[in-house]
Amino acid sequence: MNLAFKEPATPARSLDSIAEALLLPTGIDGVYARTAMFEQVVGGLMTLISRHCEPDAEVLRFPPVMSRRQVEKSGYLKSFPHFLGCVCCLGGTEAEVNAAADRSDNGGDWTSALAAADLVLSPAACYPVYPLVASRGAVPAKGLTFDVACDCFRREPSKMLDRLQSFRMREYVRIGTPEQVDEFRRAWMTKAQGIANQLALPWQIDNASDPFFGRGGKLMAMSQVEQALKFELLVPIRSADQPTACMSFNYHRDHFGTAWSLRTERGEVAHTGCVAFGIDRLALAMFATHGIDLPHWPVAVRRALSL
Repeated sequence: MNLAFKEPATPARSLDSIAEALLLPTGIDGVYARTAMFEQVVGGLMTLISRHCEPDAEVLRFPPVMSRRQVEKSGYLKSFPHFLGCVCCLGGTEAEVNAAADRSDNGGDWTSALAAADLVLSPAACYPVYPLVASRGAVPAKGLTFDVACDCFRREPSKMLDRLQSFRMREYVRIGTPEQVDEFRRAWMTKAQGIANQLALPWQIDNASDPFFGRGGKLMAMSQVEQALKFELLVPIRSADQPTACMSFNYHRDHFGTAWSLRTERGEVAHTGCVAFGIDRLALAMFATHGIDLPHWPVAVRRALSL
């Protein structure tokens, strides 16, 4: 699927001209303090997305860290090692910890004393779901649906405001048979277009791939595109030539089902899929399209966001 942008594809405002009203620099590329105006729109987006939550979806809000071993078992380290952030801590005796701190006072490198903890920074909101489901037994015949969210991290320093290292992700996750997951993803690709229209955003949906690591990753990305396993809803936040993915629609096939031995009641390997919302990117898309004067946004848009 490759559609022309719905509505004009040129952002109403450049991000540089409105950045100070939205995101304040912290001295680290891709990590920003968020202003009250930005958070007001984020809150409206979360509420709007929640209105589309299916009645039987289990709601879970995860912390920004998760088990290192769970990430390894899920295959993230092999596919995206360049993005993963690991939590490291000072350990050892009191004397050893003090010695490391003293090196810092003297301008030395204290980080050589760090050791990896059993935690990593969550790379996506859905990753903690699969081991949780695995601990509960067989997936019921009707399948499972989850509404999840967390602050995520990917080691991808950039000065572009639509490519953050620390960002918020909201997802609806579906686990069940291939038919159930396919139906879920198709339905959400339609619902997402309706949401984008409610927000008066210019958009297009296109086939996409994940940024797998290394030479072998290029082959994985090609296979992902050929099998149409990933689509993205793109909005011209910076430009029409390089639109930004604000939502994605993913079919993992049996990847997580195999990794976590997820089985249906009939004993078959469960399939999984998800629709992901880049919350900070969607908020930026709103400001790039409508400007920073919220009272002058279209009435229908403010109503949709309860502003």
